[in-house]
Parts: sequence; C-alpha cells; structure tokens
Amino acid sequence: MPYFRVTVPDPDRPTDVQRALAEGLTRLAVTVLRKSGARTIVHLNLVPPGRYYVDSAPLTDGRDAHVEASLTAGTNSAAEKAAFIAAADELLSDLLGPLPRSGVALHELHPESYGYNGVTQLDYYRRAVAAPAATPEAPAAPVAAAR
Repeated sequence: MPYFRVTVPDPDRPTDVQRALAEGLTRLAVTVLRKSGARTIVHLNLVPPGRYYVDSAPLTDGRDAHVEASLTAGTNSAAEKAAFIAAADELLSDLLGPLPRSGVALHELHPESYGYNGVTQLDYYRRAVAAPAATPEAPAAPVAAAR
C-alpha cells in the first residue's frame, strides 16, 4: 500500500502532466515494487516556487521535484528500491524537463505502524494468509506481505 507525495515547485503544471506523474508512479509501484495499483495513492503537492527553498533561498529560477514514498518495511529488496529510485528520477526528468536537483525518498514503515482503511498492514496480511480465496492479491507467504 504505497503512498507517494510528489512536491513540484510549479502550481501551474498542466493537468496532463499531473496525470502522467500519477500514472507513471503507479505503474512503477506495480512493475518495480510489485505493489497493488488499486492500493497505490499519489498525492501531488504543487507549490509556488517562492515556497520551495534550496540552500535556504526560495527557488525562483529553476526546477526541482521530490518524491516521498511510504512503504511497508521488509517488502522490497535493495535492488527493487534502487531500481524504483532510478526509474522515478527518470520519470520526473521525462515529464518535468531536466532537473538539477531531484530526490526520491522511500520511507519504510513497520507493518504494525502502517495501515489502510483502518487495518494495519500486519493484520491485513494475516487475514489474507488465513483466507487466501477471499483476497485475490494474497501473498504467497507472510514475508512477502504488506504490499
């Protein structure tokens, strides 16, 4: 259940680019991180450049972008995370143009401390393992849980 917050210092970013960012990050969550698209959330935070600071000065003459993702800890390998970071950076550059600075941060949250629809990831996957026929996305084993 990834949650992506994308901050871009451009409140006038066209709707088609906004949609492409959301679709691209969702696609990467599914293909690279093996997450469920139906459980993936993308939040675009388009801010005025004067409210985005680099080296303690407002960014007024350049571009930037930052992606933060909340993921359940232990559900992806180091190689998957590295591949996602590289692909997300490429997506940002493709959609926003060359970026002198861009960041992608993956925050891994313990399954007991992260939830969806009022249920922790730990409990969600315990239920999925107990009743695999009831959930088509049930993992093969609890270790691969909390997608």
